[in-house]
Order: sequence, then C-alpha cells, then structure tokens
Amino acid sequence: MRLLQLEATGTDPFVAIGVLVLSVVSVALSLTIAVVLVRGYRRGPARRGMLWLAVGLIFLITVPELLRVGVPTATDIGTVGQSILVSGCELFGLGTILWTVYGGEM
Repeated sequence: MRLLQLEATGTDPFVAIGVLVLSVVSVALSLTIAVVLVRGYRRGPARRGMLWLAVGLIFLITVPELLRVGVPTATDIGTVGQSILVSGCELFGLGTILWTVYGGEM
C-alpha cells in the first residue's frame, strides 16, 4: 500500500516535486528579502529606494514564479502568452531595480 501516489505528465514525479520545491524556496527567499527592504524603508523617508528595490525584486522573482504555476493551472493561455506575461514581469522588475540603482528618484 502506497501512502503517497504521485503522477506527473512528461517527467518523473520526483523531478516535478523538486522543481516545485525550488520554486517555493525562491518565492520564500525573495519575499524575505523584500520584507527586509520594506523594514529599511520604514526607518525613514529618505530611504525610498529600498521600497522600489523591494517592488523590483517581487516583480523579478515572486510574481513570475507564481505566474508560471498559476497561469497554466487557472487559465487556457498558451505557452507563448505565458512566456510573454512572465518575461514582461521580469523586465518590469529589472527596470525598476535599474531605475533605483542609477538614481531614478533624483
């Protein structure tokens, strides 16, 4: 009698679980870093860049990871649409981080 039955299409179930675990870890780490940045922002109004770094980080890592899992699960959007959505979020996150690092608040 098996206590846990796993099925995955196209790959070994343990590989699928490994990918899911790595996604959860990356989301948890990015949210942890974002919380630290938001705490730094709350220490004073002169630290507004920390808030923008947190926003950029969330759009660079957290949102794309959630979209990679949520879009195919909840919608009928194809792989091209999913790739455009994920890449758009990643580019927005990178742009926000670059804008902050190179003095976008001046």
